[in-house]
Amino acid sequence: MLRRRWYHFLPLGLAIAMILAPHPSLIVIFVNYYYRVHDAPLRGFAHIFIVYTLTFLAFSSLLVVLARDPGPVTGDKAHGEEAAGGRNNEEGESFLEALLAPPDGEEAHGLGKWCKKCAAPKPERAHHCGTCGRCVLRMDHHCMWLGHKCIGHRTHASFVHFLFCVTALAAYVAILCSTVVSWAFMHPLAIDETTPIHAISLALYGVVIGMVIGSFLGYHVYLITTNQTTLESLSPFWLLRHIPPLPDNADSRKLSNPPLEHELSFEQRMLVRDAHRYIRLYDVGWRKNWAQVFGWSKPWGWVYRLAIGGGCTGDGRNFPRNPRSDEMLSRLAAGLVSADKNR
Repeated sequence: MLRRRWYHFLPLGLAIAMILAPHPSLIVIFVNYYYRVHDAPLRGFAHIFIVYTLTFLAFSSLLVVLARDPGPVTGDKAHGEEAAGGRNNEEGESFLEALLAPPDGEEAHGLGKWCKKCAAPKPERAHHCGTCGRCVLRMDHHCMWLGHKCIGHRTHASFVHFLFCVTALAAYVAILCSTVVSWAFMHPLAIDETTPIHAISLALYGVVIGMVIGSFLGYHVYLITTNQTTLESLSPFWLLRHIPPLPDNADSRKLSNPPLEHELSFEQRMLVRDAHRYIRLYDVGWRKNWAQVFGWSKPWGWVYRLAIGGGCTGDGRNFPRNPRSDEMLSRLAAGLVSADKNR
């Protein structure tokens, strides 16, 4: 189990500082531009309300990510702590190892398998985080920027909510300050010399933050739409754990069942990579995919989603499968055996 030291929270402190850094300059712009120059305090208060609402929503979802367990597996804490006391942390599984096929004889990652590191059952789509020293339900990734915590089944919606609020805040500040800069260039004598400097700095800052965080947000929108996690999207070879038993072939070298990544030839690796582009095991349509993350069952559930994002729906252990996935996996298995004959 990861024992977080003070330096583990430095990236989190930097992230919080980057969210709060523009606010003093924003106050300067609101006072000098809307109150002193245009004598329009209501417009200024309206902009302040929008900016601080987005800031509040970003911090509300951030608190959920920091305070909530990302996805506990039954008996995970007890088993994980006992196991951590008796072995070196280096024996935990790294992020890269989680992307690769398991070693020979290892069954810890398979559907409904047993995690040897936690000495506990591992549900479907759960992964073992070597940094945290535990399994996480529907683990997406381990985030060093948010207190070195995993993003999993119970925090993924709040994480995406946080990305959206930060991106919206950055875009709003960039547009708002760009209008101030444009007006200042058209009326250079009607405004003091410091306000345009604040506006130019914030406009550039908002563009940079919006592009960086917005790109990350767009990637997670794609993941939700196709019902994938970051781990599942980055590694094509995780499909090997789900293909059906390979048909016997006397001319083949008899790959393991299921095949292991190091056994594959270049041609077979390309087959797996090509199959990964169109095989979506859990893609049940974009509406249902989004409902699994941001759906609600109570009448006012949308308010909860709007405020903090919350967790994904369901129990995090069982997921509907794409009805066409079995057929596509069977074709992949046949292709692997066929390519094995030509080696």
